[in-house]
Amino acid sequence: MRSNDHLERSMTCQVPLRWGDMDSYGHVNNVEVVRVLEEARIAAFGVPVGTGEQVLPAKIPLFSVLPEGTQALIAEHRVKYLRPLAYRNVSVDVRVWVVSARAATLVLGFEILDFADGAPCVRAQTQLAFYLPSTRTVVRLTPEQRELLEPYTAPSPF
Repeated sequence: MRSNDHLERSMTCQVPLRWGDMDSYGHVNNVEVVRVLEEARIAAFGVPVGTGEQVLPAKIPLFSVLPEGTQALIAEHRVKYLRPLAYRNVSVDVRVWVVSARAATLVLGFEILDFADGAPCVRAQTQLAFYLPSTRTVVRLTPEQRELLEPYTAPSPF
């Protein structure tokens, strides 16, 4: 990682680990790591409108203010495993920040931290595209939405 800007500009979300997330080595399975990233993304930006009930408020209510029916589609994931993430029956801290927000795409950076010492176990980046199936069009982020995200913008984790 080139800079530590993400330390000041990220949000920290807690995501519970499940006993079933563990593989036979006692580590959180790589497939479940992607689920942890998804849960952190929803905690940070909210439940996409019309897809579930938002009980706990999002840190930045972005997904819930998109037009009804908008899908936040994953265009790309990049995950780097720095060290094993051991299963523990406590939530892990996940740092989430915005790498870029332009037009109809949002790129997010992540770090999953080890509960024992706070060191990063995983760094990841996810690119989302917003799509409205009813009109078969992309949904563009508004200038106000991009402005809302700007304080959380930091360089890519790679």
